[in-house]
Amino acid sequence: MPIDYEKLMNFPIPEVHQVFTKRDTVFYALSIGLGQDPLDERQLDFVDHHRTLKAMPSMAVVLGHPGFWLSNPETGVDAVRVVHGEQGFEIHQPLPVEGEIFARTRVTGLIDKGAGKGALLYSEKEVRGADGTLYATTRSTTFLRGDGGFGGPSGPVKQPYPIPDEAPDLVVDLATRPEQALYYRLNGDDNPLHADPAVAAKAGFPRPILHGLCTLGVITHALIRALADYEASRLRALDLRFTAPVFPGETIRTEIWRNGAFRARALERDVIVVSNGRAVFEGGHG
Repeated sequence: MPIDYEKLMNFPIPEVHQVFTKRDTVFYALSIGLGQDPLDERQLDFVDHHRTLKAMPSMAVVLGHPGFWLSNPETGVDAVRVVHGEQGFEIHQPLPVEGEIFARTRVTGLIDKGAGKGALLYSEKEVRGADGTLYATTRSTTFLRGDGGFGGPSGPVKQPYPIPDEAPDLVVDLATRPEQALYYRLNGDDNPLHADPAVAAKAGFPRPILHGLCTLGVITHALIRALADYEASRLRALDLRFTAPVFPGETIRTEIWRNGAFRARALERDVIVVSNGRAVFEGGHG
């Protein structure tokens, strides 16, 4: 069933009501790799609930996650060929480490790249507390590789942030674990592409790939380590473009410029996996 532009633009994605605990906040941090150095006191502030616990800003992408709603046949999308293209978040208030939130996701744009060229789906999620406080806004671009040529608009297309020509000022290497995607999917992103070898093969990958949002979390860790000395509340916004998948077990090298620009590569393959990144910190960078 081909995409129906009006139907997908107005697709009713259910609002998510979530009650989360300190355990959930700790699990999220562990699932993106914090705590791998048991002697790093700064990392322990995110994973040891006996301390004054901190929430990673990137947790906004999993709070109130609507699940893999594009797998619903009513969307008309070829769900096996869906790839996460871009992701961003903006923090309006520091995320709580426990509490009750409501999140509403909506489609904000749909771009037809042409028959055989796929489509771009833009969406936005607002995360609010029970009292209506807006904690975060997340925005994503999903590449629908099998769904171009439905007669939709060809623009406007979001423009990427430029990467400086000079060498990066800082480099942070963070390892992922072979089973990390199996942990990360328990945050609510249950796409079988990240767990089922047969589904990964059908999508054209030699094995299950790491969630793009997990890669984003690892990069967020690198940024707050390099530019904010783990003062996570200083990170106000982040945007990036996914350029290639990460396989669980690979090392993610984040290359950072002092102006907040960044990119990342899978170190073992020397492949750029994220580019056109931009981070905004309260009080400047570094």
